[in-house]
Amino acid sequence: MDNKYIFKILLHIGLGAMLYFINIFPKLFFYGVIVYFLFQIIVSPKKDKITEVLKACAYLVGAEVIFRMTNAGIFYESSKYFVIIFVLFGMFYNGVSNKSYPYFLYLICLVPSIIVAGVNIDFDSNLRTNVAFVLSGPVCLGISTLYCYNKKISLKQLLDVLLYLALPIVSLTTYLFFYSPSIKSILSGTQSNFAASGGFGPNQVATTLGLGMFVFCVNYFLNSKTLTLKIINVILFGAISFRGIVTFSRGGVITAIIMIIAFLFVIYSKTNWRQKNTILTSLSLLLVFSFAVWVISSNQTEGLIDKRYANQDITGKQKKDVSAGRVELFTGELEGFFNEPFVGVGASGMKEQREETLGRVIATHNELSRLLSEHGILGVIILLILIIHPLVYRAKNKSNYFFYACLAFWFATINHSAMRIAAPGFIYALALLNIRNEKRSLHRKRVIQ
Repeated sequence: MDNKYIFKILLHIGLGAMLYFINIFPKLFFYGVIVYFLFQIIVSPKKDKITEVLKACAYLVGAEVIFRMTNAGIFYESSKYFVIIFVLFGMFYNGVSNKSYPYFLYLICLVPSIIVAGVNIDFDSNLRTNVAFVLSGPVCLGISTLYCYNKKISLKQLLDVLLYLALPIVSLTTYLFFYSPSIKSILSGTQSNFAASGGFGPNQVATTLGLGMFVFCVNYFLNSKTLTLKIINVILFGAISFRGIVTFSRGGVITAIIMIIAFLFVIYSKTNWRQKNTILTSLSLLLVFSFAVWVISSNQTEGLIDKRYANQDITGKQKKDVSAGRVELFTGELEGFFNEPFVGVGASGMKEQREETLGRVIATHNELSRLLSEHGILGVIILLILIIHPLVYRAKNKSNYFFYACLAFWFATINHSAMRIAAPGFIYALALLNIRNEKRSLHRKRVIQ
């Protein structure tokens, strides 16, 4: 098992290097991933279909950002659409739970915004592109949740799914080290750093790296049966954390910390006193290592990262707006809701309005305000379904160790990065899996008469 795990890690380090150095490779890699996972889903035995579908989706979610930054996909939103396609394959083979009907209602509530958008969006705008951009994420969430709701899966299988989520993030981290090996040479202030993010959006990169931090932290605690694996997992955690920190995009890193705290709280509460001592010892070592990563990050950024997290500019002066303009966007979208409380302004309507009034396109960073402004009263219903129904499910089924971590990731991410990537929708769906206990094999001694 150690050898297989190490091989997968080394393979994805190699893939990251190839993505950087070979121009044609990203396209070949993208199509290879799609074909490979479609084949795996189709040929796998029925008992393994759920795991194969989830691994396929998880891999695409983890790879989405690097596919975007290398222009590997067919189009910008390709990964979201293929996640939906993989899930539809899963529904064909495994069906959906009859208790997941609130998420059918959720999907239906998204439809009127398309009609309103068709009426309101300017003639010169591309209706299909605008609507697809803002609704592909919510639809990905709805379809993924319909499939995952109450699906039975073992903890070992879920850890495999999380590993498939993290493997392409190893490739992303490798790519970033090649793209900007020296952080000191690309410092430009305390704002989000595109050069440290592979020339791509720091928000999306940091969010994805934050997921990698979480997965390798989980592996460190739950999936490191040998000292070798423990060392490998903590090194990967450190490398990914470093690259996440130096993007200067705080949202992804802070979200990862919230996820880790939620996860540790759950496993600590479910263990006996001896296991609690083991967890505390491992946590102490991880905290020391994390502090070392922060010191290295601070050194490499010449102290600018400390100022960034203290909400200071390059001179050390306190910034007035800790949200980097997000509060203004949030209040503007709430005004859209108050102006059109019943049907909303339609999908992508607020972006159109900002383009008309400000003369430039500014996409929202907050999915909550966008749902309210663009869907009106249906947005309120959508939010109630998304927040309340998982808590109702949790009250009846407390088997999922990652429930609060997944839900925290979804809620935190949609508040700083909306649903630009597939990750928040898919991770939300993982919270509603039914983790079954693995049965231990019984070894009975034969009684000799």
